[in-house]
Amino acid sequence: MSLTSQEIATQPECWERALRQLPVHAGALPDKGERVAVIGCGTSLFMAQAYAHLREDSGHGPTDAFPASAARLHRRYDRIIALTRSGTTTEILTALASADPAARITTLTAVPGSPAARAAHDVIPLDHADERSVVQTRYPTAQLVLLLAHLGHSVEQARTDVTTALTAPLDPELLRAEQITFLGEGWHTGLAHEAALKVREAAARWTESYSVMEYRHGPIAVAAPGRAVWSLSPLPADLTDRIEATGAQLRRPRFDPLAELVLAQRLAVRLAENAGRDPDRPAHLTRSVVLV
Repeated sequence: MSLTSQEIATQPECWERALRQLPVHAGALPDKGERVAVIGCGTSLFMAQAYAHLREDSGHGPTDAFPASAARLHRRYDRIIALTRSGTTTEILTALASADPAARITTLTAVPGSPAARAAHDVIPLDHADERSVVQTRYPTAQLVLLLAHLGHSVEQARTDVTTALTAPLDPELLRAEQITFLGEGWHTGLAHEAALKVREAAARWTESYSVMEYRHGPIAVAAPGRAVWSLSPLPADLTDRIEATGAQLRRPRFDPLAELVLAQRLAVRLAENAGRDPDRPAHLTRSVVLV
């Protein structure tokens, strides 16, 4: 069994441990009403987008999510949150070095002694969820579960559904699809982007991802027989009809969006294995992007 598969399977335990740690780390996370910027790269960016969207929607205060390479941290923020598994990504370190000194920095990382941790005022170590695989699975979901719970968002359905998502049979139509588009609405959009990234990273398969309402504005043209559309959010009836009319395979959400993401992680590994690829060490990828 691949390392990635083993790490995917440990997500229920990783989530539970992160939730148990929340009372210890709550003071390092934004208070309601604070102006917040969240930065990340790749998977961490998509987790930042999900958290930022839900934080604003929940009335906790203005929250911007930036790719670290394009972060505007000179603006006035009360708190900057850096999401980084390794804590060594060059763009993260550069962004933190340019931040407004009046802002308090919190780094969430799997490596407590990393450079990004040393650049922060507060550190939330999630080293129990660190991964040996290059492809991130359990670390970002454990991180997001902690952040969602701090917002008061219930993760009970996700905790219930993840067990089923880890054992449910993978849809043969999705395994055969030459192309998959992932959709999400609201904070689920970040999860859709992450699901698409997992399949691209592990299996080098053609995937796209969009918000539900934007999908009809052009991207639906890609849908066709032999391809698939996987939505992590409920779809309006008219969009469902339009997708089905294309002949593409449509998967509607059956689980909580976080559990749907776990199922997509499993699909990515299976597609990689079917293609003879190593899901733990995909070509051209490294654990951390360090620029010299």
